[in-house]
Amino acid sequence: MNRPLRRAAALLLALSSAVAVGPARAQGSPPADKPADKPADKPPAPPPEPPARDRGDVSVPRGADGAIITPPAPPAAPTGKATPPRLLKYVDPTYPPEAQAQGKEASVALQLDIDAQGRVTGAAVVDPAGSGFDEAAKAAAMQLEFEPGRRANGQAAPSRILYRFTFTLKPAAPPPTPGEPAAPPPPVERFGGVVVADIPEGEVFLPGAEVTVRGADGVPRAINAVEGGAFTLGDLPPGSYRVTVKAPGYEPLEVVEELRADEEVRVKYRLLPVGDGIEVTIRGDRPPREVTKRTLTKREIDRIPGTNGDALKSIQNLPGVARPPGIAGVLLVRGSGPAETQTFIDGTPVPLIYHFGGLSSVVPTEVLSKIDFYPGNFGAEYGRVQGGIVDVGLRPPKDDGYHGLVQVDLIDARLLLEGPIPFLEDEGWSFLVAGRRSYIDAWLGPVLESAGAGVTQAPVYWDYQALVEHNDEDTGRFRIGFFGSDDSLELLVDEPSPGEPALSGNIGLATRFQRLQLLYENDVSAKDTLRANFALGQDDIEFSLGPLFFLLNVKTINSRFEHTHKFSKGVTLNSGFDVTFGEAAVSLRLPAASRPGEPPNQPFSTRPFRQLDDQRGYAFPAVYSELELTPTPRLRLVPGVRLDLSSVNGVGDFSPRVSGRYDIAQGFPRTTAKAGVGVYTQPPQFQQVIEVAGGNPDLGSNRAIQYAVGLEQDITRQIEGSAEAFFKQLDRQVIASATDDGTGTSYDNRGVGYVVGGEFLLKYKPDEDFFGWAAYTLSRSARQRSPGEEEFLVNFDQTHILTVLGSYQLGHGWEFGARFRLVSGNLVDPAVCNPSEPTCDPNRVNGLLFAPTGTYIPIPLGNNTERLPLYHTLDVRLDKRWKFESWQLSAYLDVQNVYNNQNVEAIGYNFNYTARQNVNGLPILPSIGVRADF
Repeated sequence: MNRPLRRAAALLLALSSAVAVGPARAQGSPPADKPADKPADKPPAPPPEPPARDRGDVSVPRGADGAIITPPAPPAAPTGKATPPRLLKYVDPTYPPEAQAQGKEASVALQLDIDAQGRVTGAAVVDPAGSGFDEAAKAAAMQLEFEPGRRANGQAAPSRILYRFTFTLKPAAPPPTPGEPAAPPPPVERFGGVVVADIPEGEVFLPGAEVTVRGADGVPRAINAVEGGAFTLGDLPPGSYRVTVKAPGYEPLEVVEELRADEEVRVKYRLLPVGDGIEVTIRGDRPPREVTKRTLTKREIDRIPGTNGDALKSIQNLPGVARPPGIAGVLLVRGSGPAETQTFIDGTPVPLIYHFGGLSSVVPTEVLSKIDFYPGNFGAEYGRVQGGIVDVGLRPPKDDGYHGLVQVDLIDARLLLEGPIPFLEDEGWSFLVAGRRSYIDAWLGPVLESAGAGVTQAPVYWDYQALVEHNDEDTGRFRIGFFGSDDSLELLVDEPSPGEPALSGNIGLATRFQRLQLLYENDVSAKDTLRANFALGQDDIEFSLGPLFFLLNVKTINSRFEHTHKFSKGVTLNSGFDVTFGEAAVSLRLPAASRPGEPPNQPFSTRPFRQLDDQRGYAFPAVYSELELTPTPRLRLVPGVRLDLSSVNGVGDFSPRVSGRYDIAQGFPRTTAKAGVGVYTQPPQFQQVIEVAGGNPDLGSNRAIQYAVGLEQDITRQIEGSAEAFFKQLDRQVIASATDDGTGTSYDNRGVGYVVGGEFLLKYKPDEDFFGWAAYTLSRSARQRSPGEEEFLVNFDQTHILTVLGSYQLGHGWEFGARFRLVSGNLVDPAVCNPSEPTCDPNRVNGLLFAPTGTYIPIPLGNNTERLPLYHTLDVRLDKRWKFESWQLSAYLDVQNVYNNQNVEAIGYNFNYTARQNVNGLPILPSIGVRADF
């Protein structure tokens, strides 16, 4: 068999499947006029006259009847392209009597050998089910007849395909009541699914594919697949429907679907690219350019327990992500600090990912299309960090009418409205506006104040998004977006702290950012793709503590451009630039450094104050280039290089990287090995290089050399597993040290360290009823202030991180989920040792009396010498949905820490540091919310 025919046959392996009803039905099942309850021993009805088209495609079967194939007539002349085998004669497999009596259902996949005459010469079970199903499927398969596969010159040739029989029991209809007319069947609740391209590299979603449904009335109902290739049609009466699926560059697909009353029908349509030698533009998920890229689906991020349905909080459940301390809103990825992981919104960097306390993210789930999380070894298009990358995408506004939502829970309230722009809907323009405001301050502040906490105001946050978008197949996607976030917190200190007797008044903290973004994406030709964005932004940080304050205002311009050119099937070049520049203004009033002879850790509020003001411009330009090489269908290599410049300290960083993936076993079950190595740099922070603030202008960039090797394995059609080992070699790390006279702080690049660990993920991919995964991370993150000095673990090191979660649809609109987490305790540097430890010295001096104020100054034991107790918690979530004619109402209960475990988050001390006590984290925390969608 020549190469084109082998490729066609391989594509058909992923296409072929079947469904059985009473007597089993299969892909390649009999025509629509065959009675569903026809006895198995009767010969099948002859196929109807096929439509005038040049190929026959099938859908993945579903429901009670499955898809029905309409086989075309054999070609009268060579078509100029290779064609796969086409079913001509279908035979029902006999339902195993014992399995039928026991109510068992099954699906059996077989590998069929078909000769040049279209006869099945061999059938081997590749996905067995037992209970007699395998034997029944093989017996039926040997009686199938096909139009043989043909080479591009029209010559028939033997081939091998995958064929599936699915045995499904047909529920018995209740007998009609005598004397009463039969009630009309209720409408089908929903018909929908996804459209994918079936290419050698795997399945790729096809947003924009046109799905047309025609019933007995002949009236067409058309819809275009949206992001993820998904489409949905509702309120269809039961009956037989002819479905046509079309997409540019692909063979059209035509099937017959039988829709039954009270049945939610979900299908997957696979389209084949047009014949050999024609370039096809894939509009969907691109193959990974990194060693590890974890993408969460919308259903997963909506329903993960313990997150209140917040998309970005769901990242904390993935391998490689440590649990943040307390309710801190930070991301800790593979042993790196919170400032070492960067967050992007459609390629534009933003300074925050979570609102105060980590209660919710700065971008609501409802406006997201995806979350791409790279825990390490990411491609050359990203830089300036040595940790991980989170890149979220905002979805296009809906243009099939006006939609919206209103949601209220105990933490915040949100609104959203979207649809086509009036007078411009015919030209492809649509809009989306959304906003969210917390009102936890309305009840948390008074509760804490009544408990004696002296708090007059709880955190308040806003976030908002406004999008105007134009989508056109020829001109591409263009969007104007404005989004931002605003957090503020103010506390009143009734009495000064014993350790800081001179501090009183308000404690205030505010952070905010805004971005005005222009986004453009276009497949300008079959070989060239452009992606560009441009953003104007402003970031503000304001902190005040009595008479002290820190004010930072940063105005930014971010621009990113990437051009992708496909030289050939196995060679693609991605090249572009990534530029950030702007102006930063800082104003601060801080205590002066200790004078010679004074204790360095005396209460800072008793020192003289000094005020500093500085304003300067900055620029971080970068260029990168990356090749995607596929020398063989099994091997994929991605070498790349990136050059970063920094005007802050006048440093240039050259970062070569390479990653690769190799399919040890292709098809199903697929086994893929992956590996990568690369250099990653991060410039020092502003305060570390500004001389007026005590910085060092000669600092270089932090550097990490990252190594990773892993394995991905299909276990079943729904379950996949992966294991990955990683190592980060850290050098040139910026370290803060006390000056020689002990009166200040100096910065240098002497720091070294490493992070080593492994990540394991066992995932059940989302189906109609369930999704879930178990993730485990084993890691160690250590540093040294300079080579040869004592090694210590960083305070965000967590040796063991285990997360097990799942969510199951119970039916009738109910869904239940649970999440269990077991994590090593955080590291602390205590001033009083743990009395239960044998090495604890009860006579140790833990604090010194500072005579001028009568307060005690703690003496810490050392570099993170104690680990807090093991952290564990169980979270549950219950959802209920009610569907109405034109809108949907949802309610949910999300309970964190169900069994109220007293997890230790910190250590507290008495006034003179002679005793200690544990400070526990959040107790059981329920959240109830309602939401209306239209």
